[in-house]
Amino acid sequence: MKIPVCLFIGFSMVLLIAAGCGIPEEQYNAKVKEAAKLRADLDEATAANKKLEEQLFEMRSENQTLAARLMELGDDVEKLLGEKSVLSSDLQQTRDREMRLRREQEAQRARMAKYRQVIEKFKSLISSGKLKIRIVRGQLVVELSSSILFESGKAVLSEEGEAALAELASILSTIKGRSFQVAGHTDNVPMKSKKFPSNWELSGERAVKVVRFLQDSGVNPNNLSAAGYAEYQPAASNDTREGKASNRRIEIVLMPNLDELPDLSDLESDIGK
Repeated sequence: MKIPVCLFIGFSMVLLIAAGCGIPEEQYNAKVKEAAKLRADLDEATAANKKLEEQLFEMRSENQTLAARLMELGDDVEKLLGEKSVLSSDLQQTRDREMRLRREQEAQRARMAKYRQVIEKFKSLISSGKLKIRIVRGQLVVELSSSILFESGKAVLSEEGEAALAELASILSTIKGRSFQVAGHTDNVPMKSKKFPSNWELSGERAVKVVRFLQDSGVNPNNLSAAGYAEYQPAASNDTREGKASNRRIEIVLMPNLDELPDLSDLESDIGK
């Protein structure tokens, strides 16, 4: 038996149509159950679809949140990597500076040991009062009074002066790898003579005479130099007789070696500016 086309009009008319088409009751009841089941399945599918849409919306929101967080973390990572690079550079600079300071400290200890050895050589002359040792502007200075070496206003070595310089020369000649500058100093009393128009000439001539004597006494001339400072580097005030006597002097300065000069490498960046 064929089912009439009127059955497909809709579930709402199914009973009337079924009745009108003369469908048996048993078949009619089966169609009713089938229609109810289809409706229930449709409702269940609709509910499931709605739930899936809600879940999809939540997942999209979560994805957006995660994407924003990931971008934020990416920025943080880039920032942290930059900070790490800066810190690594700073750490390396600190280590390099520490190593340099340690080398300088070791070099300073070695220099102090050498200077102590030099001072030890002069102890007998210091004890006899023929000379004294001072530290002037970071340099070791052997000082002899001009009254021992020269008569007032003259640049001719006395016998006492030559004897003192001979002892000094025997010590200086044993100090290897060191240069010595002989410096002449005067008080502030103006010097005016045909030979010495000022204290400049007097102080310079006295320094040269001492250099020549040291050379003749065995000190390597390659390690000697002479300088005159007149009255412009006083050791004491010229307001007293004692001060003037202290200022009339010959100094022998132990010049620094190249390895004792300060490390100026940090100034290279300033020079380039």
